[in-house]
Amino acid sequence: MTVVKVETSEPGLYGLGCATFTYRYKAVTLVVEEYLKPLLVGRSVSDIEDLWHLMNGNAYWRNGPISNNAISGVDMALWDIKGKLAGMPVYDLLGGKSRQAVAVYRHADGATLDEVVENVHRFQEQGVRHIRIQFGGYGGKASALNTPPDSPDGVYYCPDQYINNTLKLFEHVRSKVGYGLELLHDSHERIAPIEAVRLAKALEPYRPYFLEDLLSPEQDYWYETLRQQSATPIAIGELFNNPQEWTHLIAKRLIDFVRVHISQIGGLTPSRKLAIFCEQFGVKTAWHGPGDVSPVGHAGNIHLDLNAHNFGIQEWSGLDERLQEVFPGCPQLKHGYVYANDKPGFGIDIDEKLAARYPCDDSVTRWTQTRLPDGTYNYA
Repeated sequence: MTVVKVETSEPGLYGLGCATFTYRYKAVTLVVEEYLKPLLVGRSVSDIEDLWHLMNGNAYWRNGPISNNAISGVDMALWDIKGKLAGMPVYDLLGGKSRQAVAVYRHADGATLDEVVENVHRFQEQGVRHIRIQFGGYGGKASALNTPPDSPDGVYYCPDQYINNTLKLFEHVRSKVGYGLELLHDSHERIAPIEAVRLAKALEPYRPYFLEDLLSPEQDYWYETLRQQSATPIAIGELFNNPQEWTHLIAKRLIDFVRVHISQIGGLTPSRKLAIFCEQFGVKTAWHGPGDVSPVGHAGNIHLDLNAHNFGIQEWSGLDERLQEVFPGCPQLKHGYVYANDKPGFGIDIDEKLAARYPCDDSVTRWTQTRLPDGTYNYA
């Protein structure tokens, strides 16, 4: 997790922003310290709009995950400072609340279908009404793969097995919980476009709340074909960097939920603009909220959710006790809803000495080394 702290000339006045790009955090840190800091020191913290565009254009090349996350860290910290100066939570700066709390969805996985159901029931008992169901993680449970000898190491899966098991998953869970619960599913770009169309059509009788990331951004023009073939709601966006990746999907009403990773597109400033743009076309928000987002990033999501009239649902991975100790003021989950505190800014702080006890993981990322049965690398 990468959190940027922006200090001001006023004693004790600072802001925190999320710049978390978990798998390339050193690169993000370098951009912040070696390029953005020299660019920004001495400028007014009040001019958030101007500073965002300055940071975005200063390197000439732009809209990449490393630079966007670096910009986000500063941008969110400036909004945090703005709220503290005004004595207001960020959601009030955005226009106030559209709701008092934020409905969330949780993740229910399992090694067996019955284990998935058990986890669904566990969340139901906690008051959660939207639950993402998976069967054996992204790409599902692969078995009896005929992989050539000496194939590269990796996380192997079979698209056909995944599709068949996903259909069994929805059938089984619906038979146990009925239709009074909203079920979601994340394909994580693991299948070819025509297979995605087939899956979306086949899942219609089970009424998923949405299917998440059926296709990679490189295949986004298939969403027009998908829309013509299926009424299953579609959510996409966690890999987006550039406005051109989402503009046509929203304007043509080819998706139902946008779920960008707000630090990935540059912070709160572009995210609030995206939410407003989506509202004009009936598209709802469902910001990315996995475990590899800092509590500051989660707080940013919640403040946007509280304000946006077109809020749909919020992914919530949960914040364990260690995170809540390191980041006092974390949003809180109560009976299926997440609440922000009413403190100025994002209402969240950091204990830097305690944070130092938890060094970052520098190991090579394995879960994205995904391969098809014949050994071909396939994007996760």
